[in-house]
Order: sequence, then structure tokens, then C-alpha cells
Amino acid sequence: APRVDTNWHIYAFNKPLRVVTTLKDERGRKTIANFLPKDRRLYPVGRLDYDSTGLLIITDHGELTNRLLHPSFKVDKEYLVKISGRPLTSIETEMFTSGLKLDDGMTSPCRLEYHPESNAYSVTIREGRKRQVRRMFACLGHSVISLHRVRFGPLKIGSLKPGEIRELNAEERAALLTSAGLPA
Repeated sequence: APRVDTNWHIYAFNKPLRVVTTLKDERGRKTIANFLPKDRRLYPVGRLDYDSTGLLIITDHGELTNRLLHPSFKVDKEYLVKISGRPLTSIETEMFTSGLKLDDGMTSPCRLEYHPESNAYSVTIREGRKRQVRRMFACLGHSVISLHRVRFGPLKIGSLKPGEIRELNAEERAALLTSAGLPA
């Protein structure tokens, strides 16, 4: 049997506001590199916008990265979103969840749950187009005030504070690898 390399690392990172999801920024803004361990080459799995916060998976496992980002693996990403103005109407909610026509094509169906006590939405998508959730709300005439990723596949952000990074435990690691169709 082929030897499985277990010498790679997978971290959960809570990206703070106004931090770029790259390792270098030509405009001199703070990047996620400021928060990562310096002794290894690590890369973010996908990205969160400068003005978005929340869970980023950081790893040196290339195949895991490719699979988590590939639409065929259908890995859920869940966001907590606050929008300006009134809540969505039932018709807007129906349009949002069944798929909206954006400039780069139709969005796939998604889950949307309204939390009236915090006036926020829980949005779960399986795609990850550039600024997709923001564009979906904009398509219905709503602007996003805050967008915070709380879950990526089986991995939840939990009590991780902004700017905090931690290595996944064995259980989380196994669940994440399994969700990407890799041996745990």
C-alpha cells in the first residue's frame, strides 16, 4: 500500500476584519501571513474578502486544498450575514435559495435561515465564487454589513477569537479529510 504522508499540517484560523487572505500584499495591507507559524509553507484554502471575517482553513496539504475548493466535492460553507435595511421578503428568500442569476451565471441552490433576534442570516453555499454571498444579496437590492464564515465542511469556528490560529485535533482532521474524499 502507498505510504500516506502525515507530515502536513491543517489549521483553523479566525480571519480578522481588514486582513488580506494572501501571503503578500502589494498595497502594504496586513495579510494572513502576519498570523501564521513562520517555520513552514502554509496556504489558505480559498479566501475571505478584506472586509469579511471568520473561519479559514490553512494547510500545506495541496490535494486537500484542491478538493475542498473543487465544486464536485460539494463541501458546505456557512456564513453569518447581516444586511442593511429590512429583512428579505418570502419571495426574495425563495429566489435566494433556489438560485440567482449573477453576472457569472446562476448560483446553485443554497440554504438560508433568518435569525430575527440578531437580525442576521445563516447562509450555506457549496460554491465559492468571488464575493458570491455579497453579490447574491446585492442582486436583491440589499447590501451586506458584515459577513462571517462560521463553518467550512465539518469544521466549525467554535470559540476561536479573531486573529487566533490552532492546529486541528485528530477528530476534526479526520472529518475534514473524509469530507474531501481523502483517507483519514
